[in-house]
Amino acid sequence: MYKVSEFSKMTGLSKETLRYYAEINLLEPVYIDPANNYRYYDNGSYLVGRLLVYLRRFNFTIQEMLAVVNDESFENLEELIKAKKRGLEAEVERIQTVIQEMDDFFEMGMEDVMDD
Repeated sequence: MYKVSEFSKMTGLSKETLRYYAEINLLEPVYIDPANNYRYYDNGSYLVGRLLVYLRRFNFTIQEMLAVVNDESFENLEELIKAKKRGLEAEVERIQTVIQEMDDFFEMGMEDVMDD
């Protein structure tokens, strides 16, 4: 079993994040010592913790992460990640369009804009 500080280093999740995740039942410690309230995690917790790091990186909301973790079979995980990817691709396309519009704006020249 791993103490919070050790588990935090292993997973890349801060102690504060681990506390919050425990509070919202996203990643709960497997054992809390009644004598000192130290929280402990195990290898299964590690796998879930690493998954959560990736889901955060993939722009999943807390609600979406809860849905993934509560679906213990992870049956829908691939489709959820693909949907996120499609959303990010659409956002990239939107941003590229805005960048092109900026370039067009500069090519047009400030005089043309100010004359309107």
